[in-house]
Amino acid sequence: MGGDDGEAAAREGAATHFGFRSVPEGEKAGLVRGVFTSVAARYDLMNDLMSGGVHRLWKDAMMDWLAPRDGQRLLDVAGGTGDIAFRFLRRAPAAAAVVCDMTEAMLAEGRKRAEAARLADRLEWVQGDAMALPFADAGFDVCTISFGIRNVTRPGAALAEAFRVLRPGGRLMVLEFSRVAPEALAWAYDRYSFNVIPAMGRAVTGDRESYQYLVESIRRFPDQERFAAMMRDAGFGLVKYRNLSFGVAALHSGWKL
Repeated sequence: MGGDDGEAAAREGAATHFGFRSVPEGEKAGLVRGVFTSVAARYDLMNDLMSGGVHRLWKDAMMDWLAPRDGQRLLDVAGGTGDIAFRFLRRAPAAAAVVCDMTEAMLAEGRKRAEAARLADRLEWVQGDAMALPFADAGFDVCTISFGIRNVTRPGAALAEAFRVLRPGGRLMVLEFSRVAPEALAWAYDRYSFNVIPAMGRAVTGDRESYQYLVESIRRFPDQERFAAMMRDAGFGLVKYRNLSFGVAALHSGWKL
């Protein structure tokens, strides 16, 4: 889930958002890397605490829809500590996976987890940029991005790269926080997000600011329909999405036809 980004792809003079702040494009990657370097050691614990463990159900729903198959090769972009790759490999024991993330501290935590889970021989860990993936064209059957694409400076560029590295017939699935539909629930969710999560981040990781950014980044990310349109613009077909927990998160699926 560590965000992937890249200074090299930043356009001179262009600005983007870092949470609610406006920053030069060339600075965002370093800021995001700083966030995930700071929280890496407690990242998985915080996911459980923030969501009450519900993120595990969302990831299981992702695997149910994705239906991993033996022989497939997965690329998990912004794959962080390997949560999605582990789930994929457990469902498809003869598959292989590559986790790509820009933050070395997140990859280091993932390598430890892979050794403990005895999955290390089927996993490759690569430090890289979602907007300029260090892989050849058409090398993967499946590409996933889980809670990472909202941290990318230009999500459209990351979607185009995912399209490039997928084989014809390959599939992209994105799991990301989205827009809550019922107004009353949205109000309660906002109160929890802005008042509880940063304080929890300070108590557990000693870092309030990183979790303040993560909450703000959710509000800056496109809603379900706009993100589906971005996937179509990147070339994907049969684009669909499913809301999870009333839209707190959403699963987006698209195919390279």
